[in-house]
Amino acid sequence: MPRPRPLIIGHRGAPGYRPEHSRSSYDLALATGADAVEPDVVVSRDGVLMVRHENEISGTTDVADRPEYADRRTTRTIDGEELTGWFTEDFTADELCGLHCRERLPKLRPASAAFDDREPVLRLRDVLDLVRNAARAQGRPIGVVVEIKHATYFAGLGWDIAGLLGEELRAAGWDDAKLPLIIESFESTVLADLRRSGIRADLIYLLEAEGKPFDLVAGLGADAPDYRDTVTPAGLDALVGRVDGISVDKRMILAPDALGRPTGPAPFVADAHARGLRVFTWTARPENAFLLARFRRHGGKAAFGDYQGEWRVLADAEVDGVFVDHTDLGVAFFHGG
Repeated sequence: MPRPRPLIIGHRGAPGYRPEHSRSSYDLALATGADAVEPDVVVSRDGVLMVRHENEISGTTDVADRPEYADRRTTRTIDGEELTGWFTEDFTADELCGLHCRERLPKLRPASAAFDDREPVLRLRDVLDLVRNAARAQGRPIGVVVEIKHATYFAGLGWDIAGLLGEELRAAGWDDAKLPLIIESFESTVLADLRRSGIRADLIYLLEAEGKPFDLVAGLGADAPDYRDTVTPAGLDALVGRVDGISVDKRMILAPDALGRPTGPAPFVADAHARGLRVFTWTARPENAFLLARFRRHGGKAAFGDYQGEWRVLADAEVDGVFVDHTDLGVAFFHGG
């Protein structure tokens, strides 16, 4: 029986080759066969959903080099972590769109960094329109996986991200279920808000390998469950009817031992499937820096290791979707070319 073909999701576009969340990153992901692309969304000062990995933007834009914004450098506590830099909530959408995208990992991906400062920051609406146009041009369904960032933090500033997202999806014509739409978050409370709103999308609960979800920490303190509690049989039972699936750090599936050798696939993937839940994993990357020790090769952190060996464990788990930075490699491996 042939192995199921997982969705190949362009993680912030194709950031193995272009600065993440840039127009060219998305264009490349779509051109190389991605089934969907993943924009992360944060909020501007005027309530526009912007596409950035985090609301602190000094590492992914040229904001630190813009003298007109020097006085907006500040320190904030985001999900319990103190950060100093420039934050999207201090800029209007037009100001953010006047900034330029930069490679987040320039030492690891210098070829991508060569494209720095060429392209503006995007709104979510830009990506929604881009994907729809690509689906029409290519004659195939292409989806969007919207990741909501820091919902509890933004709620504390007065923003209802679920409401903002619903409005944006309706305005962009993405509420008709004609193209695949998935919404994900590390915070289950915002997913519950989306479920109640009636938005037609698959809701996916993101899980870290360690730690606790911030929304539950904010509400329950020390009694908040760990992310790992969610993949126990009882934890998965509790998700049925609340979300459509989970998306996990790949290390949870690989289950490495102390020497960096995989012992997986971990059994929770089959347990989730038995309960009708989809399972995605993030992020499949080829560079040594991101591989388990067992799969690293000579050449330094930026060199490609035996990524096929690591990815084979993920394929054997029969996951439903894989987030990749190099969409061409992901399509070639998981779809067999």
